[in-house]
Amino acid sequence: MTTTYTANTGIEKPGTGEQSGVWGTTVNTNSDILDRAINGVLTLGLSGTSSTLTTTDGTLSNGQYKLLVLSGSPSGTHTITIDPNNAQKIYFVYNTTAQSVIFSQGSGADVTILASESNIIYCDGGGAAAAVFNLSEQFNVSLDLKVTNNLSDLANAPTALVNLGVTATAAQLDYNSVATLGTSENNKTVTADANGDVLLSEELKAKSYNETYLEVFDAAGTTTLSCELANTFMHTLTAATQVAFTSPPTTGTGYTMSVEIIQDSSGSGYTLSWPTSVDWPNATAPAISTAANSVDIFVFTTRNGGTTWYGFTAGQALG
Repeated sequence: MTTTYTANTGIEKPGTGEQSGVWGTTVNTNSDILDRAINGVLTLGLSGTSSTLTTTDGTLSNGQYKLLVLSGSPSGTHTITIDPNNAQKIYFVYNTTAQSVIFSQGSGADVTILASESNIIYCDGGGAAAAVFNLSEQFNVSLDLKVTNNLSDLANAPTALVNLGVTATAAQLDYNSVATLGTSENNKTVTADANGDVLLSEELKAKSYNETYLEVFDAAGTTTLSCELANTFMHTLTAATQVAFTSPPTTGTGYTMSVEIIQDSSGSGYTLSWPTSVDWPNATAPAISTAANSVDIFVFTTRNGGTTWYGFTAGQALG
Protein backbone atom coordinates (compact mmCIF):
# COMPACT_ATOMS: atom_id res chain seq x y z
CA MET A 1 0.00 0.00 0.00
CA THR A 2 1.48 3.35 -1.03
CA THR A 3 1.12 6.71 0.67
CA THR A 4 -2.14 8.63 -0.05
CA TYR A 5 -3.57 11.97 1.07
CA THR A 6 -6.93 13.14 2.35
CA ALA A 7 -9.00 14.81 -0.36
CA ASN A 8 -9.68 18.21 1.23
CA THR A 9 -6.81 19.08 3.58
CA GLY A 10 -3.85 17.08 2.18
CA ILE A 11 -3.13 15.03 5.33
CA GLU A 12 -0.67 12.25 4.55
CA LYS A 13 -1.77 8.62 5.08
CA PRO A 14 1.38 6.44 4.97
CA GLY A 15 1.05 3.04 3.37
CA THR A 16 1.42 -0.11 5.45
CA GLY A 17 5.03 -0.70 6.39
CA GLU A 18 6.25 2.65 5.01
CA GLN A 19 8.36 5.27 6.76
CA SER A 20 9.69 2.86 9.34
CA GLY A 21 11.70 4.85 11.86
CA VAL A 22 10.91 8.24 10.24
CA TRP A 23 7.11 8.45 10.63
CA GLY A 24 7.51 11.10 13.35
CA THR A 25 8.06 13.83 10.75
CA THR A 26 4.87 12.87 8.94
CA VAL A 27 2.86 12.77 12.17
CA ASN A 28 4.11 16.20 13.20
CA THR A 29 3.27 17.72 9.82
CA ASN A 30 -0.19 16.12 9.89
CA SER A 31 -0.77 17.50 13.40
CA ASP A 32 0.12 21.00 12.21
CA ILE A 33 -2.22 20.62 9.23
CA LEU A 34 -5.05 19.53 11.56
CA ASP A 35 -4.34 22.48 13.84
CA ARG A 36 -4.66 24.88 10.91
CA ALA A 37 -7.83 23.19 9.66
CA ILE A 38 -9.54 23.26 13.06
CA ASN A 39 -8.59 26.68 14.47
CA GLY A 40 -5.87 28.15 12.28
CA VAL A 41 -5.91 31.86 11.44
CA LEU A 42 -4.07 33.21 8.41
CA THR A 43 -3.51 36.91 7.78
CA LEU A 44 -3.35 36.96 4.01
CA GLY A 45 -1.76 40.09 2.57
CA LEU A 46 -3.24 40.96 -0.83
CA SER A 47 -1.79 43.08 -3.62
CA GLY A 48 -2.72 43.54 -7.25
CA THR A 49 -6.00 42.00 -8.40
CA SER A 50 -5.47 38.22 -8.23
CA SER A 51 -3.87 35.46 -6.17
CA THR A 52 -4.17 31.72 -5.52
CA LEU A 53 -4.94 29.99 -2.23
CA THR A 54 -3.35 26.55 -2.51
CA THR A 55 -3.60 23.33 -0.49
CA THR A 56 -0.62 21.04 -1.14
CA ASP A 57 -0.70 17.37 -0.18
CA GLY A 58 1.47 16.50 2.82
CA THR A 59 2.86 20.01 3.12
CA LEU A 60 1.94 22.96 5.32
CA SER A 61 0.19 25.42 2.99
CA ASN A 62 -2.04 28.48 3.23
CA GLY A 63 -5.14 26.75 1.90
CA GLN A 64 -5.36 24.66 5.09
CA TYR A 65 -6.30 27.51 7.46
CA LYS A 66 -9.85 27.85 8.81
CA LEU A 67 -10.02 31.65 9.21
CA LEU A 68 -8.69 33.99 6.55
CA VAL A 69 -8.07 37.62 7.54
CA LEU A 70 -7.61 39.50 4.29
CA SER A 71 -5.26 42.46 4.59
CA GLY A 72 -3.00 44.57 2.42
CA SER A 73 -3.79 47.08 -0.32
CA PRO A 74 -5.10 45.39 -3.46
CA SER A 75 -5.18 47.73 -6.46
CA GLY A 76 -8.81 46.91 -7.23
CA THR A 77 -11.35 44.11 -6.89
CA HIS A 78 -9.19 41.08 -6.05
CA THR A 79 -9.92 37.48 -7.12
CA ILE A 80 -8.65 34.59 -4.98
CA THR A 81 -8.65 31.22 -6.77
CA ILE A 82 -9.01 28.14 -4.55
CA ASP A 83 -6.63 25.36 -5.64
CA PRO A 84 -7.05 22.47 -6.24
CA ASN A 85 -10.53 22.72 -7.70
CA ASN A 86 -11.51 19.24 -6.47
CA ALA A 87 -11.01 19.96 -2.74
CA GLN A 88 -14.02 20.85 -0.62
CA LYS A 89 -13.43 23.76 1.73
CA ILE A 90 -15.20 25.83 4.36
CA TYR A 91 -13.58 29.16 5.16
CA PHE A 92 -14.40 31.91 7.62
CA VAL A 93 -13.34 35.13 5.86
CA TYR A 94 -12.83 38.63 7.29
CA ASN A 95 -12.03 41.22 4.61
CA THR A 96 -10.19 44.14 6.24
CA THR A 97 -9.10 45.66 2.91
CA ALA A 98 -10.68 48.61 1.14
CA GLN A 99 -11.57 46.46 -1.89
CA SER A 100 -14.07 43.72 -2.69
CA VAL A 101 -12.59 40.22 -2.82
CA ILE A 102 -13.98 37.44 -5.06
CA PHE A 103 -13.51 33.76 -4.15
CA SER A 104 -13.52 31.38 -7.13
CA GLN A 105 -12.74 27.67 -7.56
CA GLY A 106 -13.98 26.78 -11.04
CA SER A 107 -16.41 27.90 -13.70
CA GLY A 108 -19.34 27.73 -11.26
CA ALA A 109 -20.62 30.45 -8.95
CA ASP A 110 -18.26 32.84 -7.17
CA VAL A 111 -18.67 34.72 -3.88
CA THR A 112 -17.85 38.40 -3.47
CA ILE A 113 -16.99 39.70 0.00
CA LEU A 114 -17.25 43.46 0.23
CA ALA A 115 -14.69 45.64 1.97
CA SER A 116 -14.87 45.44 5.79
CA GLU A 117 -17.36 42.56 5.69
CA SER A 118 -17.19 38.96 6.94
CA ASN A 119 -18.69 35.76 5.52
CA ILE A 120 -18.57 31.99 5.77
CA ILE A 121 -17.98 30.40 2.37
CA TYR A 122 -18.20 26.84 1.05
CA CYS A 123 -16.15 25.60 -1.91
CA ASP A 124 -17.81 22.49 -3.38
CA GLY A 125 -14.68 20.97 -4.98
CA GLY A 126 -16.57 20.19 -8.19
CA GLY A 127 -13.52 20.13 -10.43
CA ALA A 128 -13.52 22.37 -13.51
CA ALA A 129 -17.13 23.40 -12.76
CA ALA A 130 -16.47 24.00 -9.04
CA ALA A 131 -18.55 26.67 -7.34
CA VAL A 132 -18.25 28.77 -4.20
CA PHE A 133 -21.29 29.55 -2.01
CA ASN A 134 -21.94 32.14 0.68
CA LEU A 135 -23.23 30.15 3.65
CA SER A 136 -23.91 33.34 5.63
CA GLU A 137 -26.74 34.18 3.23
CA GLN A 138 -28.37 30.82 3.96
CA PHE A 139 -28.69 31.35 7.72
CA ASN A 140 -32.31 31.37 8.92
CA VAL A 141 -32.24 34.54 10.98
CA SER A 142 -35.86 34.14 12.09
CA LEU A 143 -34.91 30.86 13.81
CA ASP A 144 -31.63 32.08 15.26
CA LEU A 145 -32.94 35.26 16.92
CA LYS A 146 -34.85 33.65 19.75
CA VAL A 147 -36.93 34.96 22.63
CA THR A 148 -34.62 33.13 25.01
CA ASN A 149 -31.57 35.18 24.04
CA ASN A 150 -33.45 38.47 24.49
CA LEU A 151 -33.24 39.40 20.83
CA SER A 152 -35.96 40.15 18.32
CA ASP A 153 -38.55 37.50 17.45
CA LEU A 154 -39.14 38.17 13.77
CA ALA A 155 -42.30 36.08 13.71
CA ASN A 156 -44.00 37.99 16.53
CA ALA A 157 -43.61 41.77 16.67
CA PRO A 158 -45.18 42.27 20.16
CA THR A 159 -42.90 39.61 21.63
CA ALA A 160 -39.89 41.17 19.91
CA LEU A 161 -40.66 44.56 21.46
CA VAL A 162 -40.96 43.02 24.93
CA ASN A 163 -37.65 41.16 24.48
CA LEU A 164 -35.93 44.40 23.53
CA GLY A 165 -37.38 46.25 26.52
CA VAL A 166 -39.60 48.50 24.41
CA THR A 167 -42.90 49.39 26.10
CA ALA A 168 -44.49 51.00 23.04
CA THR A 169 -46.61 48.95 20.67
CA ALA A 170 -45.73 48.51 17.01
CA ALA A 171 -48.57 50.91 16.13
CA GLN A 172 -47.17 53.51 18.52
CA LEU A 173 -43.70 53.19 17.05
CA ASP A 174 -45.25 53.83 13.65
CA TYR A 175 -46.11 57.32 14.88
CA ASN A 176 -42.47 58.16 14.15
CA SER A 177 -42.81 57.24 10.48
CA VAL A 178 -43.22 60.68 8.95
CA ALA A 179 -43.03 61.53 5.26
CA THR A 180 -41.49 65.00 5.65
CA LEU A 181 -39.57 66.16 8.70
CA GLY A 182 -40.94 69.44 10.03
CA THR A 183 -44.45 69.00 8.59
CA SER A 184 -47.16 67.56 10.85
CA GLU A 185 -49.24 64.60 9.70
CA ASN A 186 -52.34 62.82 10.98
CA ASN A 187 -51.53 60.34 13.77
CA LYS A 188 -47.80 61.02 13.55
CA THR A 189 -45.16 62.49 15.84
CA VAL A 190 -44.54 66.21 15.36
CA THR A 191 -40.96 66.75 14.15
CA ALA A 192 -38.70 69.66 13.25
CA ASP A 193 -36.90 70.14 9.94
CA ALA A 194 -33.17 70.73 9.46
CA ASN A 195 -33.61 74.38 10.50
CA GLY A 196 -35.54 73.49 13.65
CA ASP A 197 -38.81 74.76 12.11
CA VAL A 198 -42.18 73.05 12.54
CA LEU A 199 -45.07 73.44 10.08
CA LEU A 200 -48.43 72.45 11.56
CA SER A 201 -50.73 71.42 8.72
CA GLU A 202 -53.84 71.71 10.91
CA GLU A 203 -55.02 73.69 13.93
CA LEU A 204 -53.07 74.11 17.18
CA LYS A 205 -54.84 74.31 20.53
CA ALA A 206 -52.63 75.20 23.48
CA LYS A 207 -53.57 75.50 27.16
CA SER A 208 -51.12 78.39 27.44
CA TYR A 209 -49.16 80.24 24.79
CA ASN A 210 -45.76 81.78 25.48
CA GLU A 211 -43.45 83.84 23.29
CA THR A 212 -39.69 84.16 23.41
CA TYR A 213 -38.48 87.45 24.92
CA LEU A 214 -35.16 88.95 23.90
CA GLU A 215 -33.31 92.06 25.07
CA VAL A 216 -31.35 93.63 22.23
CA PHE A 217 -28.55 96.19 22.30
CA ASP A 218 -27.23 98.99 20.12
CA ALA A 219 -24.16 98.14 18.04
CA ALA A 220 -22.43 101.04 16.29
CA GLY A 221 -25.68 102.97 16.00
CA THR A 222 -27.89 100.03 14.90
CA THR A 223 -30.28 97.89 16.93
CA THR A 224 -31.13 94.66 15.10
CA LEU A 225 -34.29 92.66 15.74
CA SER A 226 -34.03 89.16 14.20
CA CYS A 227 -37.41 87.55 13.61
CA GLU A 228 -35.78 84.13 13.95
CA LEU A 229 -34.87 84.78 17.59
CA ALA A 230 -38.03 86.05 19.30
CA ASN A 231 -41.46 87.68 19.04
CA THR A 232 -41.06 90.02 22.00
CA PHE A 233 -38.14 92.45 22.10
CA MET A 234 -36.90 95.06 24.56
CA HIS A 235 -34.27 97.75 24.05
CA THR A 236 -33.01 100.39 26.46
CA LEU A 237 -31.77 103.48 24.68
CA THR A 238 -28.15 104.38 25.35
CA ALA A 239 -27.70 106.50 22.23
CA ALA A 240 -29.60 107.53 19.13
CA THR A 241 -30.13 104.32 17.15
CA GLN A 242 -31.43 102.95 13.84
CA VAL A 243 -33.67 99.88 14.20
CA ALA A 244 -33.30 97.05 11.65
CA PHE A 245 -35.67 94.09 11.14
CA THR A 246 -33.99 90.91 9.83
CA SER A 247 -34.91 87.32 8.91
CA PRO A 248 -38.68 87.64 8.53
CA PRO A 249 -40.55 84.54 7.29
CA THR A 250 -41.19 84.23 3.56
CA THR A 251 -44.15 85.75 1.80
CA GLY A 252 -47.39 84.03 2.70
CA THR A 253 -46.46 83.49 6.34
CA GLY A 254 -47.60 86.08 8.85
CA TYR A 255 -45.31 87.33 11.62
CA THR A 256 -46.05 89.77 14.45
CA MET A 257 -43.73 91.14 17.12
CA SER A 258 -43.91 93.60 19.97
CA VAL A 259 -41.06 95.98 20.74
CA GLU A 260 -40.55 97.67 24.10
CA ILE A 261 -38.40 100.82 24.01
CA ILE A 262 -37.11 102.22 27.31
CA GLN A 263 -35.60 105.70 27.57
CA ASP A 264 -32.36 105.87 29.55
CA SER A 265 -32.40 106.60 33.26
CA SER A 266 -31.07 110.13 32.76
CA GLY A 267 -33.87 111.18 30.45
CA SER A 268 -31.38 112.02 27.72
CA GLY A 269 -34.10 112.12 25.10
CA TYR A 270 -32.33 109.70 22.74
CA THR A 271 -34.10 109.31 19.42
CA LEU A 272 -34.90 106.21 17.41
CA SER A 273 -35.39 105.65 13.68
CA TRP A 274 -37.53 102.80 12.32
CA PRO A 275 -36.97 100.94 9.03
CA THR A 276 -38.41 102.67 5.96
CA SER A 277 -40.45 99.50 5.30
CA VAL A 278 -42.73 100.34 8.25
CA ASP A 279 -46.13 101.75 7.28
CA TRP A 280 -47.47 103.84 10.20
CA PRO A 281 -51.00 105.19 10.57
CA ASN A 282 -51.26 108.41 8.59
CA ALA A 283 -47.73 107.66 7.36
CA THR A 284 -46.31 109.24 10.51
CA ALA A 285 -43.99 107.48 12.94
CA PRO A 286 -44.66 108.29 16.61
CA ALA A 287 -42.14 110.28 18.62
CA ILE A 288 -40.27 108.41 21.35
CA SER A 289 -40.99 109.36 24.98
CA THR A 290 -38.11 111.35 26.45
CA ALA A 291 -38.71 111.14 30.22
CA ALA A 292 -36.26 109.06 32.24
CA ASN A 293 -37.11 105.34 32.21
CA SER A 294 -40.29 105.93 30.21
CA VAL A 295 -41.58 102.90 28.32
CA ASP A 296 -43.06 102.84 24.81
CA ILE A 297 -44.46 99.66 23.29
CA PHE A 298 -44.98 99.14 19.55
CA VAL A 299 -46.39 96.25 17.51
CA PHE A 300 -45.30 95.31 13.99
CA THR A 301 -46.75 92.76 11.58
CA THR A 302 -45.86 91.56 8.08
CA ARG A 303 -47.18 88.94 5.64
CA ASN A 304 -44.99 89.58 2.61
CA GLY A 305 -41.53 88.65 3.86
CA GLY A 306 -40.85 92.04 5.44
CA THR A 307 -41.38 94.11 2.29
CA THR A 308 -44.02 96.00 4.27
CA TRP A 309 -44.37 96.16 8.04
CA TYR A 310 -47.51 97.64 9.55
CA GLY A 311 -46.61 99.53 12.73
CA PHE A 312 -48.89 100.38 15.65
CA THR A 313 -48.42 102.12 18.96
CA ALA A 314 -49.62 99.93 21.83
CA GLY A 315 -48.79 102.46 24.56
CA GLN A 316 -46.41 105.30 25.38
CA ALA A 317 -44.95 107.02 28.43
CA LEU A 318 -45.58 103.88 30.48
CA GLY A 319 -43.66 102.90 33.56
